[in-house]
Amino acid sequence: MADFHLQIATADGLLYDGPAERVVVRTTEGDVGLLKGHIDYVAALKDVSELRLTVDEKTRIAAVSGGFVSVSKEITYISAITLEWADEIDRDRAQRAKETAEKRLQDKKQEDLDYRLAEMKLKRALNRINVADKK
Repeated sequence: MADFHLQIATADGLLYDGPAERVVVRTTEGDVGLLKGHIDYVAALKDVSELRLTVDEKTRIAAVSGGFVSVSKEITYISAITLEWADEIDRDRAQRAKETAEKRLQDKKQEDLDYRLAEMKLKRALNRINVADKK
């Protein structure tokens, strides 16, 4: 399969800069598979999702929260708010974050900003646990 140039970055810096055979990301409009020669494209990434990167016929999975993907003839660029590779996720820490968020949700009213923050933290923790289990 033909390669294309891919860069993946977060606020912490460049996480990947190299060849890719295929990338699958979940945008706000649905899943998108990217291969060499894809048309120019820009889309927002879903708030909580996963990314699948295939290089040398091996697929690596990451937990992603928000951001965007941009495709041009020269480069495919993914900027994520957070991105953690499945094999680097501390599952116990994610489990504790899930439990903390669930407790906060029980203690707050739905209109409360803290409730909405706890809800998002719960979604992120569940996504990280789900992706970690796929490694």
